[in-house]
Amino acid sequence: MVFPDLVPQRELEKRPFADFFNWRTNRKERSHEADVAPPQPALDPTQNALTTTLSVRNIHKFGNLFVNYLRARREVFIVQKGWELPETDGMEFDQYDTPMTRWVVIHSHGVVLAGVRIAPTTARCGNHSYMLRDAQLGLIPQLPHDALYEDAPVDKYIWEATRLFIADCVPAKRRLAVQSMLMKGMASAARSVGATKVIGIVPAVFKRWLKRMGMNATAVGPVMTIDGDRVQAALMDVVEYAS
Repeated sequence: MVFPDLVPQRELEKRPFADFFNWRTNRKERSHEADVAPPQPALDPTQNALTTTLSVRNIHKFGNLFVNYLRARREVFIVQKGWELPETDGMEFDQYDTPMTRWVVIHSHGVVLAGVRIAPTTARCGNHSYMLRDAQLGLIPQLPHDALYEDAPVDKYIWEATRLFIADCVPAKRRLAVQSMLMKGMASAARSVGATKVIGIVPAVFKRWLKRMGMNATAVGPVMTIDGDRVQAALMDVVEYAS
């Protein structure tokens, strides 16, 4: 059984109720269009996308955005990539999600499209500083200790980017635009706290990838394979890019 096609009330008023079903049948015989729903355009989840920089001080202004962001991180890094990371209530988090952190989120109509986390290289929280430095010091066994050519910087003008992702719901034709929004948002967030550079692990093809978006970066570590991904530490200049 399927529901009959809905018709305007005025059509029912024009003809006797007993004639209604005959009228509908005759109409269908005249055209097959009544049997086939017109194709609907696919919804683009990136339409009207926004960039929001979250901090502990402003999280309350954006409803469930922070929760949705942490849930999106779980979907990408735990469910899809299979990383063994802390999680609870469907959210992924770790020791670097602190009040010193800024979370840059690209979102549209409640859907998280992309995100990245930045934190100062001067950070201190218990035994931890920031991810690349802690890995170099052997505090994160899952990450290589030799990801950098030199000692990890501790500089108020350098912040670290981690947990960078683009959600699967972003169509291929829109991924570059969303990536550009994310990197612009990251640069602006870094500049807002006084940073001039951002260090992080990025795809090993970062020079070509970032050049397409107009950002300059310098390799500061060797090419490595982490969980099947070819990556490399890079130092990104955010001064010109954020302007």
